[in-house]
Amino acid sequence: MNTFTSESVCAGHPDKICDQVSDAILDAALKVDKYSRVAVETMVTKNFLAMAGEVTTKAKLNYKKIAKQVVKDLGYTIPVLNFSDKSEIIVKIHTQSPEIAVGVDNLGAGDQGMMFGYASRETKELMPLPIMLAHRLAMGMDDLRKSKMLPYLRPDGKTQVTVGYEKGIPKSIENVVLAVPHSEKIKLEQVKEDLFNLLVTPILKEYDFKINRNQLIVNGTGVWHIGGPASDTGVTGRKIIVDTYGGMARQGGGAFSGKDPTKVDRSAAYAARYLAKNIVANKLADRCEVRLAYFIGAKKPVMQETETYGTEKKSLKVINSFAEKLLDTSLKGIIDGLNLRRPIYFKTASYGHFGRDIFPWEKIIDKI
Repeated sequence: MNTFTSESVCAGHPDKICDQVSDAILDAALKVDKYSRVAVETMVTKNFLAMAGEVTTKAKLNYKKIAKQVVKDLGYTIPVLNFSDKSEIIVKIHTQSPEIAVGVDNLGAGDQGMMFGYASRETKELMPLPIMLAHRLAMGMDDLRKSKMLPYLRPDGKTQVTVGYEKGIPKSIENVVLAVPHSEKIKLEQVKEDLFNLLVTPILKEYDFKINRNQLIVNGTGVWHIGGPASDTGVTGRKIIVDTYGGMARQGGGAFSGKDPTKVDRSAAYAARYLAKNIVANKLADRCEVRLAYFIGAKKPVMQETETYGTEKKSLKVINSFAEKLLDTSLKGIIDGLNLRRPIYFKTASYGHFGRDIFPWEKIIDKI
């Protein structure tokens, strides 16, 4: 048996705070001006948040207000978590470079780079099982806190799942690792018992798996009470493996959050997932990776390849013809085909960009 491990993080993780602030700015701009150009990076630490980058938009944006609302909504509202309305917020945002804008104005790619999309039959979401379970556990842990079923939990947290494979098929869950800060009044033993019963067992059951209590590790050091920016600095774009396929598939290196859809780092990665998912969903292959590459100003990709790892049910000629009919992978074709000039990005900034059908690149087309 081989094993594979993937991790995810809760919405209150410092890096994810930054991703959400950056994407909240993007959505606020697109809500007013669908042609907004946005490339915003955020950094957060104890009692301090900074935003820097380029924004060109007709919208009048209050960057500090947007950032404060994101942090507040994530639950960083009590003094012990060390972020409040009195925390310092710095904004260093200017308009996009004209040298970049000239290429994008003609609907060419906003940057060079390669992007990958992936899909497989491991789960109903056509995602790898380790990252899918890790995301579901992170989301579930946040839900238990927000719903007050486990009110002693605090924002921040990480999840990790190790899956056992036989001949490429997931056969067992070897262990689950959870890390979550909680009230000092609650013993770790209670935290572990509650999470095992209310979180781990029901979510694994959805995917027809189960573990014993001794396969669950919670807060490996034994103590975690203070999480978030008070304990760890966060930066936009530092969780690209969490955001994609948990390491099971390749990642081009470009982060997603805070970038408008003219940035192919983001939009072409969505396009590649859309193609790969539909190839698998339409039973053309059991496993698929789509590869794209662009140069700045490029109207069409300089590379478009499909890899099916020997699992194809039809010829590659048929599969490539299907992909070509499904989506034009020029920048304009991707933006128009997936309707990307709208405020849909904030929800991508936690629990992964793939595997949830609320996003247009996750839609399955039965017929072309």
